[in-house]
Amino acid sequence: MNYDLIIIGGGAAAFAAATKAMDLGKTALMFNSGLPLGGTCVNVGCMPTKHLLTVGDELFYAQRPRFKSLRNGSKSSFDFRAAVKEKDRMVSNARRSNYVNALKGMNGIDLVEEKAKFTGPGQVEAAGKVYEASKIIIAVGASTKPLPIPGLDTVAWLNNITALQLPKLPASMVVIGGGPLGLEFAQMFAHFGARVSVLEAMEQILPRHDPEIAAEVQRCLVEEGINIHTAVLVERAAERNGKKTVTFRKDGSSHELESDEILLAAGIRPNTSDLGLEKAGVRVDRNGFIQVNQYYQTDKPAIFAAGDCIGKMPLETVAAKEGALATENALTIPVRTLNYDHVPSAVFTNPQVASVGLTEQEEMRRFNTCLCKTIYMNVVPRAQAVNESRGAFKMVIHPRNYKVLGVHIAAPFAADLIHEATIAVKFGLTIDDIVDTVHVFPTFSEGIKRVAQAFTRDVSKMSCCVE
Repeated sequence: MNYDLIIIGGGAAAFAAATKAMDLGKTALMFNSGLPLGGTCVNVGCMPTKHLLTVGDELFYAQRPRFKSLRNGSKSSFDFRAAVKEKDRMVSNARRSNYVNALKGMNGIDLVEEKAKFTGPGQVEAAGKVYEASKIIIAVGASTKPLPIPGLDTVAWLNNITALQLPKLPASMVVIGGGPLGLEFAQMFAHFGARVSVLEAMEQILPRHDPEIAAEVQRCLVEEGINIHTAVLVERAAERNGKKTVTFRKDGSSHELESDEILLAAGIRPNTSDLGLEKAGVRVDRNGFIQVNQYYQTDKPAIFAAGDCIGKMPLETVAAKEGALATENALTIPVRTLNYDHVPSAVFTNPQVASVGLTEQEEMRRFNTCLCKTIYMNVVPRAQAVNESRGAFKMVIHPRNYKVLGVHIAAPFAADLIHEATIAVKFGLTIDDIVDTVHVFPTFSEGIKRVAQAFTRDVSKMSCCVE
C-alpha cells in the first residue's frame, strides 16, 4: 500500500500527526518502538507522575493540617508497592483508551510496531522491509540525558522510567537536577517518606523560570524537609556497601551525600542517534536535536519533525501541537506556525508553578527595561480564608501600552490558574482589561487580578472589594 505520510514515533506528536492526516483525508503509516504507544506522557511522564504526586500529597498534607482545629492530623498507612501497582493500572487504562483504541478508530492510519530508520531521503526500513511515502514526519521524542560525571557509569542510577518501577521505597535519594522533572520526583519521594536532597548546577532551581517564583518554590520545599543545594558542581559518584555517594563542590568546599538511590534529572537528549538521519540528509545540532524551520520542515523539503526531538519546548501539549502543524504543513502548504510566547507550562510540585509569556529577564533583553510586579499569597483573600501562606504571582507588562506580556505563578492550582493569563498574553489584553473583569470571590484566581492592580495601587492596603 502506498501512504501519503510516514510517521516515525508513537507519542503525542506522532498521534497528533496521525489525527491530522486522517482529518485531511490522507493515509499514514506509523512506526513505534521503545516505549509503548503513547510515548513518554502516558507511560512514564505526565500521567503516572501526576498520579503519584497526588498520592504523596494526600499522604503528606493530611498529617500536617493548616488549621489548629485539625492539629492531630490524619496519618494513613502507606503501601509503596500498592501505589506503584495502582499507577500501573491507571497507565494501562489510559494507554488503551487514549491511544490503542483511538488508533483503531482512525481510518487510513496503520501501525507497525517496529523500529524504523532511514535508508534514503524518502525511504525507511523496518524489520527488513522498505517503506516509502511522499512525506515523512519524525516524532521520536527524547530521553534522560546522561551526564559525564566521573564514576556515574559504575552506579545504577535512576531516571524517570526506572524511578517509577522501584520495587520498594528508598529511605533516601539524591536528585541531580533542580528543573521541573527533578523537583516533581524530589517532592514525590519526600512525601512518601524518603530523605531527599536536590543538586542543581545553576544559581537557582527551575533555572528557566522567574527567580522570585523559583525562590518561593524553594522556600516551600525546604520547609517540607527537602535539602536543596544550588550552584554546585557534581564531581563524582560511587557505589559501595549498598550505598550510593555523590561528591559535589559548592563555594570552594567539597561535600558528600550518601543515599539509597540517585535520580538523574538534568536534561534530555533526542532519540535520534540511530535513525540514519545522515542517509536522509537531515541536519541535527551538536546535541542531536533535529533542525527545522518555523514550519517544522528539515533541510529536506519532504521531511518534517516535531516534538521533543526538535528541542523547542519539551511539553506534551507542545509536541501535539507541533505534530499537527507539521503534518498540515507537509500535506498542504507550509504556512502554519506556533508562537511559543503564548504557550503555558506548569510544574506539578505543591505549590504548583505555572508560567506563560516573557520573564523579567526576557523583557529586559527585548526592551532594555521591565515593568513588572510581584505579589505574595498573603494579599489574596482566598489564601487568608484557608490559611494558605505559600505562593506568589508575578506579572510582566509592556512598558508603553501596558499589555500583559507574561505571568508567572507559584500557588496551589497554578496549572489551572495560568489559562486566564494565557488568554491575556495571546490576545494582547492590558492590565485594565484584567482589573475590569469581575472575578469570583474568594478564589486563588484573584491573584492574577491583584497583581494587575499592583501596578496602580498598594494592594496590601486595599479592601477586597476594590475594582
